[in-house]
Amino acid sequence: MHLIRSFFKKRKIDSGIRYIDLDETDSTNSYCRDGLNVNPEKGMAAPRMVVVSTDFQLAGRGQGTNSWESERGQNLLFSILCHPVWVPIATQFIISECIALAIKEVLSEMTSDITIKWPNDIYWKDAKICGILIENKLSHGQIKDCIIGVGLNVNQHTFNSDAPNPVSLAQILGHEVDRQTLLEEIVKRFDLYLHDLENGEYGNVAGSYANGLYRSHGFHKYKDAEEEFEAAIIEVEDDGHLILRDREGRIRSYAFKEIEFIIS
Repeated sequence: MHLIRSFFKKRKIDSGIRYIDLDETDSTNSYCRDGLNVNPEKGMAAPRMVVVSTDFQLAGRGQGTNSWESERGQNLLFSILCHPVWVPIATQFIISECIALAIKEVLSEMTSDITIKWPNDIYWKDAKICGILIENKLSHGQIKDCIIGVGLNVNQHTFNSDAPNPVSLAQILGHEVDRQTLLEEIVKRFDLYLHDLENGEYGNVAGSYANGLYRSHGFHKYKDAEEEFEAAIIEVEDDGHLILRDREGRIRSYAFKEIEFIIS
């Protein structure tokens, strides 16, 4: 059974978006995937989006086998379940661009130097403030379910794991931030981007993502399976591949996990 210990705090439905708050769960992505009942209440339409948040994750994780450190009740740990069936499977990376942009824009209203580290980490200067994990379920050539997991460092002041460069909003701003208000602003901004996609406005999303990238200008150090090298970002392709040009003028293409950003 998926739910080890998940306790409801409150629910609300707002403009087709249902919020579910949990005291704790193993992970909000797993809750959305395995334990969520999205059947509408009597007389109500099914929500177009469900947002599950928690104060603490027993098994929070990032990309691959990476874990996520978060002090209980201090950060934003949430997942969004949506159904962007209009997004072509070949360009599904644009959903990652949408949530990264939503978070970047909301945080940029609070502080400067917020960027998107490809593919979908959020950075303040050279420090990581947010990680994103996306799981898509495909059916009949469409994206049936999209689960977007977000871990955003908000009010945590001390990090004890061996993560190399974490930072929180409280550390940046010098004061704590209301997590619920922050969550609702991010969801609202992401919902607007989904509407753009539904209306076919893909170019605006891709352009904004490119402009918001970490290391979007100049040459920087990277490492792939073969060597360390310096390169400049040329573009991110529709399928999510990162395209670099090295000092010798060679064009290099990388999928997720094929390249490491060297951060001194």
